[in-house]
Amino acid sequence: MENSDSEEFYDASDSFHEQWSEDEQDTTPTPQSDYVPPPGEVTVLSAGQKTVSLGFVPTDCSAEYTLQLDYSCATHTGTLILKDSRTLKVEGLTPGTGYTFSITRIAENGNRSKATSLSVCTEPSPPVQITVSHVSRESLSLCWDPPAGEVESYIVTWCSEGETEQKTMDENNVTLSNLRPGLCYTLQVSSQLRNGRISEPTVISARTKTDLESVLEDLGLDHHYTTKLSLSRILEIDKKTINEEPTECNSDVAWYFLKKMMMVNVTARNVKCPSACESNCEDLSVNTELNLSNLINSANSGDMLNPLDIVTALFLCSDGFVQQEMALKMSMCQFSVPLLLPNCDTKQCTLMLWALRDIVKKYRPQSHSESKGFIEDRIVVSELPMISFVRLGECSLSKSKILNELLSNSQQYHDTFVHRNMECGDSPRRISDGLVEITWYLPCGNKNMDIFSEPVAVANLRGGIGSFETQFSFLCQTSAAVFVFFDNLDSECKLLTNQPHKAQIFLVGNHQSNHFSMDALKKVATELGLTNSNILLKTKQKNDADFVKALRKTVSNVVENSKMKMQIERMADIAHELGILVDEDCPECQTAKKHADAITAEIQDILKYKEDELPLQGQIWKELTSLEKEEFRLRKVGSENIEMYKSDLQVQKTKLRKKQNSYDMSNAMTCFINAISSPGIERCYFLKWMRMNLDNLSREKLSGLREQYKKKSKDSENKEEIKEIDRQLSNSSLGTEHFFREMGQIYEASVSLPETDPSRQQLQHLPKLCAGLLLDGFPLELVDGDASNIPLTWVSDVLSQLNDLVSPKNKILVVTVLGVQSTGKSTLLNTMFGVQFAVSSGRCTRGAFMLLIRVNENVKKVLNCDFMVIIDTEGLKSPELAQLDNSHEHDNELATLVVGLSDVTIINIAMENSTEMKDILQIVVHAFLRMKEVGKKPKCQFVHQNVSDVSAHEKNLRDRELLLQQLNEMTQAAAKMEKKEENKSFTDVMEYSPDTGNCYIPGLWNGNPPMAPVNAGYSETVYELKKNVIQILGSCESSANNILGFKEWMTSLWNAVKHENFIFSFRNSLVADAYMRLCTEFNKWEWEFKKEMYSWVTKAETRISNFGTVAGKSEASDTRELFTHLKSEACTVLSEWETKLLDNLKQYFKQTEGHVYLVEGYREDFANSAKRLRREIENSVFNQLTAATDIRQGMTELDRIKENHTKQLEDRVRGVIDQCRKKKVKMTDKELDREFDKMWTRTVNELSFSKQKATNVIAKVAYYLRDNLSHKGSHASQLLSKKELKDCGLEPFKYTTEGLKEWFKHKVSKLFNIEDHVMALQKLADSIINACTQVVTEKVERKNNYHDTYIQEILHMIDERLQNIKDVEIEIMFEVSLKQHICGTAGKQFQKMHEDFIHVNDPYRCLIQNKDKFRADFKDVFNERDQCQKKAEEFTNCCLMPAVEYFVNRALGLDIVGEMRTSQHFSNRMECQYSILLDLLSKDDFKNYHSYICSYEVYVKKWILDQIVKHFSSGSATFELEDQCLLSSISSINDAINKAKKQNSVSLKKFVEVVCRELGDKLVISQDALGAFMILNNADQEQFAHWLTECVKDMAQALRVKFKKTHIEMKLENLHVKPQNELFTQLIGCGKQCPFCKAPCEAGGEEHTEHFTSLHRPDGLGAYRWSWTNKLAIEICSSSVVSDTHFQCDATGFTSHPYKRYREIFPDWKITPDPSLEASDYWKYVLAKFNDKFAKEYNAKPAEIPATWKALKSKHAEASLKKSFNIK
Repeated sequence: MENSDSEEFYDASDSFHEQWSEDEQDTTPTPQSDYVPPPGEVTVLSAGQKTVSLGFVPTDCSAEYTLQLDYSCATHTGTLILKDSRTLKVEGLTPGTGYTFSITRIAENGNRSKATSLSVCTEPSPPVQITVSHVSRESLSLCWDPPAGEVESYIVTWCSEGETEQKTMDENNVTLSNLRPGLCYTLQVSSQLRNGRISEPTVISARTKTDLESVLEDLGLDHHYTTKLSLSRILEIDKKTINEEPTECNSDVAWYFLKKMMMVNVTARNVKCPSACESNCEDLSVNTELNLSNLINSANSGDMLNPLDIVTALFLCSDGFVQQEMALKMSMCQFSVPLLLPNCDTKQCTLMLWALRDIVKKYRPQSHSESKGFIEDRIVVSELPMISFVRLGECSLSKSKILNELLSNSQQYHDTFVHRNMECGDSPRRISDGLVEITWYLPCGNKNMDIFSEPVAVANLRGGIGSFETQFSFLCQTSAAVFVFFDNLDSECKLLTNQPHKAQIFLVGNHQSNHFSMDALKKVATELGLTNSNILLKTKQKNDADFVKALRKTVSNVVENSKMKMQIERMADIAHELGILVDEDCPECQTAKKHADAITAEIQDILKYKEDELPLQGQIWKELTSLEKEEFRLRKVGSENIEMYKSDLQVQKTKLRKKQNSYDMSNAMTCFINAISSPGIERCYFLKWMRMNLDNLSREKLSGLREQYKKKSKDSENKEEIKEIDRQLSNSSLGTEHFFREMGQIYEASVSLPETDPSRQQLQHLPKLCAGLLLDGFPLELVDGDASNIPLTWVSDVLSQLNDLVSPKNKILVVTVLGVQSTGKSTLLNTMFGVQFAVSSGRCTRGAFMLLIRVNENVKKVLNCDFMVIIDTEGLKSPELAQLDNSHEHDNELATLVVGLSDVTIINIAMENSTEMKDILQIVVHAFLRMKEVGKKPKCQFVHQNVSDVSAHEKNLRDRELLLQQLNEMTQAAAKMEKKEENKSFTDVMEYSPDTGNCYIPGLWNGNPPMAPVNAGYSETVYELKKNVIQILGSCESSANNILGFKEWMTSLWNAVKHENFIFSFRNSLVADAYMRLCTEFNKWEWEFKKEMYSWVTKAETRISNFGTVAGKSEASDTRELFTHLKSEACTVLSEWETKLLDNLKQYFKQTEGHVYLVEGYREDFANSAKRLRREIENSVFNQLTAATDIRQGMTELDRIKENHTKQLEDRVRGVIDQCRKKKVKMTDKELDREFDKMWTRTVNELSFSKQKATNVIAKVAYYLRDNLSHKGSHASQLLSKKELKDCGLEPFKYTTEGLKEWFKHKVSKLFNIEDHVMALQKLADSIINACTQVVTEKVERKNNYHDTYIQEILHMIDERLQNIKDVEIEIMFEVSLKQHICGTAGKQFQKMHEDFIHVNDPYRCLIQNKDKFRADFKDVFNERDQCQKKAEEFTNCCLMPAVEYFVNRALGLDIVGEMRTSQHFSNRMECQYSILLDLLSKDDFKNYHSYICSYEVYVKKWILDQIVKHFSSGSATFELEDQCLLSSISSINDAINKAKKQNSVSLKKFVEVVCRELGDKLVISQDALGAFMILNNADQEQFAHWLTECVKDMAQALRVKFKKTHIEMKLENLHVKPQNELFTQLIGCGKQCPFCKAPCEAGGEEHTEHFTSLHRPDGLGAYRWSWTNKLAIEICSSSVVSDTHFQCDATGFTSHPYKRYREIFPDWKITPDPSLEASDYWKYVLAKFNDKFAKEYNAKPAEIPATWKALKSKHAEASLKKSFNIK
């Protein structure tokens, strides 16, 4: 469209068009010049939705015109001006709108023609954005956006398969109903205007849902139709598992059914939504009026889903394994199970052969009733007659109800088949028509109870046979008889007559039905050749009972006489012929079957097969197990050397592993590993096929052996044969676990090969393979029940791989069941969690198996875990093991292991046998007691089975009290055996409440098997137990273990279990790790406390030192008052820190991470250590305050004397200056010197200098020594009097004995280098002397005056060390002589220190020392020189610089300790030990080892010092610490100067006093230097301040230069706190050494009640040798304590004592056996390498080194270190 400048556009709407003209007359042009001809006739060429095209008649004249077109609608107007032409197109109009067009012709002169007008309606738009929603099987909804324009209505048309329907509506949405299911509909929607115009239709297609899709959507299963439900999804722990929420809608119903079914609950089919029922009841209860029509028309179950639809839907939406599980559980509930599963969408059905494969039935036919034998077989391979029941057309008899009555005996009716009178049974079936269900009647061998004497299968077709001919044909060809229920035979009788029958046909009719026709019956019966016996009629004369009786008799005849018996397995052929699908035909299942059959087909003799194909797990594995346990227990060591014996055992183990490696992998194992390596679903099928095939084989074998056993046992002479059969019965079990066990052994054997060996590398993938299976829901064998051992390497690596697969979601909680054999433990777990632990006959669980169950995201927050681990164990008190001598031991091992691994242990008790109950309780109590002692606190639930009375809980109150009483008795007995007699009651061992800790479960079966369903009470009670267990897990204070933590626990527990004394053998890396973390944290808090108190004491001592001087700030009147105030302040700070420490400890144990609960037992030790630390620091602080106060008080008089002397001198000097000035002559320096010397000599002679008397320090020390020993009796006093203290300590201390006998004993011990009593005391003395010498040296280096607290501190230290010695008897003679020696030495050093102090502070000496300074000041004042710069330098260099250096030296020690503590080496004692030993190994030098062993404290101190020097020698670490202290001091000095400036002091003296007072808390300013500085000082205050600031800067720079130049060794000597000593004190711990091998204790906290060390050594390293051979001993105490060997030492009075009872002699030492048998490899390596050198050093012969020790290398030693100290 062409536009003019004036063109405008407007929107418009739709309608039709109509042409008209204003002037109907002739429009021929007149000749007038101003006449303009009108446009004439205008035609509408076209009208679209947004455009209109118009046509014009052209004018005859030659004049040019323009056209003006005006158009308008109800809402818009527009104008167009364009050249005259034949056509005109108007665009941009609104669809479906009526427009009026007015056209005018305009001449060049502006004249206009008359207008021609017409009306046009634009085309309407079709509807847009049509969407289809709410599609169901019979309806769907449409909605669309209204199109532009004046739409009056819409026309909707839908058509399918030739049928068309139409509907007109005003709204822009519609719901189409009464559609046909599963059809594709073409949907058209058109808009219609008011004028009747209709738009083009918008077309869309949609398909209604099929019946199946509709049902699946209702059930919330629609997306599972393609992605099938898996077992792992169903078994997930989710909210529905732990909440008893009712079903609110149909989508909950399927999950409700599944949940109940997995727990074998017979109420699973009661699926009505309670909400609907409740609303009905509410309506009825609210309406109080009589309204009978309401009662009649009350809501039916039409909205409810039929249970059969739910079952069908679930089977269609599940994978083969869920189908199997459902079929098995339904069968246990005595529900019918699907045989032919229909799919109403595809109109095909499937034979559920795979789904039924897992059902195993046990029964006793009449033929076995005498022998009491039974038949046990997989139901799909059992040859049974099948009786089928079908319906022809509509039938008034309820076929399914009659069948239920037929199969139920008179005592108990059971709904095997769903029927119309059941809950929701009358709901219309939507997808289950065509379903063929099957059930079995199996006799128990009792004529009075059995309905049929022989087993029979009963099939039931849902829906009429007219609709399901294929199913009917299948039944006719597979059944022994088909019973056809009918009312009317007329219409569909051809179905019966045309069908080729293998089965007998029986007609069952209702004579009372209106449709019944006797003639039709006769006709059909004749055609089929039926007799009266083939026809059953329900007549008026027959009630229901009689009718069922007659039917039962007929069926019984068929069963007894039928030759037609068929396995379900064989029915697959018939299914194929009829085009019926078979579920087993899927390629994965068939491939898996082929692989499984290839393996199991080779099995003829199970015992021989195991020996040939699975050789590694046989005798070799049992021998390995035996050797492993002997390594730990050393029961057969006899008189042989333990370490030699252990070495021989290791050699034997290596040989056995070599033997295992010599076998080629068997064909069976190759096939097995290949098969489980196949993709996901195929390997699951394979393992299931394997399990079923192997079960079948074992069942066959066991059945035959039982028969033999029965025959042979009748004759008592066949004892040997019976024994052999008994052995075969125990060994004839063969399951997939044996193949996995072999796989584990193959892997373990390969691990013993070198890492580069191809055989080893090829098998590295096996653990990952097994981990994947564990994740898929297959169990992993933890404990091999046959060998009674855990293949630790295999299981650990599988768990490590599992951790890698699931990380970071790797947290687990563990539930275990324990109980006597055959009390239903596996069944209990299977019911609780829906899992599949083996429970079939002859397959009692052996060992322990673990299963993994996922925890749903919505429950993870509650349980704080990602998986739940379920552990099933073999029964305790097992008859097979009862004959063995070690059966009790085996039970204890197993119970200890599983209780240790679990968070909740379920103790399963069958109420029938009280003796067995006592036995199992004893085993369990042992296990719980052991766990309590090693820091694990599992919860327990006692489950009493077969208690069905509703009042059981109340009735059993007395039983529960009795149970608790028995538990208490057993706890006491167990505690006595475990040597932990402080545990008096069961509640001491664990949290247990008799009321909440017991669960009473009724019997499993409701009636007599094999026809009894599972008892609903059993399932419901087990569900309550499950909820309770999950609730307990959710409330666990401790955090869930991760998988690696579980692995560590398992390894540690099993290694400890292998020892006889579990509690003292247990050592776990998680416990060690948790303990190390606790030690590290406590050490950190301890250091913070110490550091804070060091800083506080430094400030307090500074305040005391400055008290009474110009720098003193205190308001106290004297030093005593200041001391009291500081002491009070110290108590407050100490109390705050003690509280803080204890709070930190409390908070630490509150956290859930880091396994803190494992070290709960150490909590009290650390709390006591915190209290002890406070006491020690308090004593130290008070001693330091007392000493500082007393010394300061002593200095006060001296300071007064010095000040007085200085003042007198100053006055005399000023006098001389005045005299000299009066002479008014210029004096030379020599003249001034002469005047000054005269004055000085005169003044010094006049001053009184009373000489300071030195105190007799040795006499004071002697007094305190005598006082210390006063309570030791007269003998101590006599010994003291024998020797003067001044004569003591002159020579090294040597302790000698009294008496000839003792002397001889000592000589003999010395000859053989055996540590006797005297040598032990000498060693102790040397250690105490070293410690005291260090303290004395530190005191002397500080150059303070002597104080009595010094000797008191030393005596207290000696007493404390002597009191801590428990393993050596301290004689009074030894104590006296040791104290005399130490006090004598200390007294002499303190005497010298005191005399030096007096000399340094002698007033005369101080005065003489300052003579030259006074002289220089005298000259300056006389000559009136400016002293500002000089005095500032003097004040800085003499007063400030020493004070700053002293401050830095006091602080630097602490900072160095803090810096060193950031290193891992110094975080705790164990880390320090590890670092020292690793350093020794790296240097690999004999002298270092010898020094470490023989002079432990000396070596460690030196090592710490070396580490400090090494750390601070390189780089600027020390300088940075010094600079921080320096900057802090400089900042304080500058602040003080600025403050003094602001105060505008009247004199320089006042200025300096302000500066000193401000620094009084931080710096100790020398009073001598300050006094000397103050005299003759005429400096200007402002100038002095300026120069002082400059001098301080110079001082800072000078000190920095000095710090940088000074070596770290020199710095360490000058420090107030010696970092090496402080670190040594923190890290040496209690200083105790192992009484046997002298390895140092590593326990944290000072107040620990037990000493332990990670790494024990061969005794020979401690100079022990065999007296008769003089060879160094190679015994290691961690091995000896589990052996039957003996030891003798001074502590035993040199009498023989068993190593196992070492705690009787050394009760505070805990020597755990080597958990890995490799921990002591470090010291074995050292002794093996330096054997000759150690022998020479100890004057002995070299040790006999075992072969395995000689093979050790440095890398083995390092690995053992890491293992021992739990270094990752």
